Amino acid sequence: MKPRYDGVLFDLLTALLDSWTLWNAVAGGEEAGRRWRAAYLRNTYGTGVYRSYETLVTEAAVEVGLPSSLAAELANRYGELRPWPEVPAVLGALRPHVKLAVVTNCSQVLTLKAAACTGGDFAVIVSAERAGFYKPDPRPYRRALAELGLAPEKCLFVAGSSYDLFGTAAVGLPTFWHDPVGMALPQGAPPPLVRHRSLAPLVECVLGN
Repeated sequence: MKPRYDGVLFDLLTALLDSWTLWNAVAGGEEAGRRWRAAYLRNTYGTGVYRSYETLVTEAAVEVGLPSSLAAELANRYGELRPWPEVPAVLGALRPHVKLAVVTNCSQVLTLKAAACTGGDFAVIVSAERAGFYKPDPRPYRRALAELGLAPEKCLFVAGSSYDLFGTAAVGLPTFWHDPVGMALPQGAPPPLVRHRSLAPLVECVLGN
């Protein structure tokens, strides 16, 4: 059976990787980690033109009362990132049938380090640094689509953050929201095609029965 899509583009640091656990560990606890991560997400998705990812992470730490040195510790520990449990099986099921890509808000060096933690083999990897803009600006998504050689309607984007919904809607990318931590939907955000706490339903969504 022909897949419903020709390509699947993934957010990296939430959709494929459990980066929450690492942020919490570096911050010294879940409450501090979530405050830090929330500030970082809010600031990053409002930045637009690329500024150093590491600087944004540092600024978010200071904003919530954490030591600025934690940003460097987080970067040094990126190799500890682990995929969500279902990720290897999902990527393995999709890879023979569709092109896979990553579009992520990160520096290039940390993007490549994080992508390696998924065990995935991606045809295209676009970081915010490569694109010159942070999501949800349309340009990172469009760059990945151009490098894949695919139209947006032929692809599915797998979001890890609700903020991605603004960018994918602007580009015309149908969006599967993998929401393992139960994030709030921002006011005015376009609804996703589907929303799941697990990535496992993605296989049927792309390949059908």
